[in-house]
Amino acid sequence: MVKQPASPVKDKNYDLIHALQMSLENIWHLETYIADADARGDAELGNWFRKIQENNRKAGEQGKQLLVARLQRENG
Repeated sequence: MVKQPASPVKDKNYDLIHALQMSLENIWHLETYIADADARGDAELGNWFRKIQENNRKAGEQGKQLLVARLQRENG
């Protein structure tokens, strides 16, 4: 089992930014999966991917709001 390296920056905002990036990247990747499912006529799978994509959109929006609020508090 390969051990992941420790975070290069021990910072809660770094972790938040990384999680936000992952959510936004998932939205982009899921576009391909949705298109593949649709092209093959698999509505069930396409709809499931759309639900995941929507959850990632919500998480992305929440993460952006959280980051803005934290940065504003820190920079007062």
